[in-house]
Amino acid sequence: MQYDNSFKQEALELSDEIGVRKAAEQLGIPYYTLADWRYIRKHQGASYFVGSVYKRKSVDEKDRRIQELEAELRETKRANEILKDDIGFFGSYTDHH
Repeated sequence: MQYDNSFKQEALELSDEIGVRKAAEQLGIPYYTLADWRYIRKHQGASYFVGSVYKRKSVDEKDRRIQELEAELRETKRANEILKDDIGFFGSYTDHH
């Protein structure tokens, strides 16, 4: 059986409050189903649940995130090089004054 996103979210919230077993019984769903949703939420994040079934983030979204992180890494490396140059400059400046 498939459950919609809002049901999954409410089930997860209820299980956080009263426990997985009690929430599953109260909602009339199998214990292992709710336990699986909690596992997925823990490892994939709440955004993993989309629409009436869950799905993984698209490859395009992952590629975009990788590009963002690579750009951030390049910027950080550039900033580190600038700081190294500044430290070298001020270090030699203080040696002569």
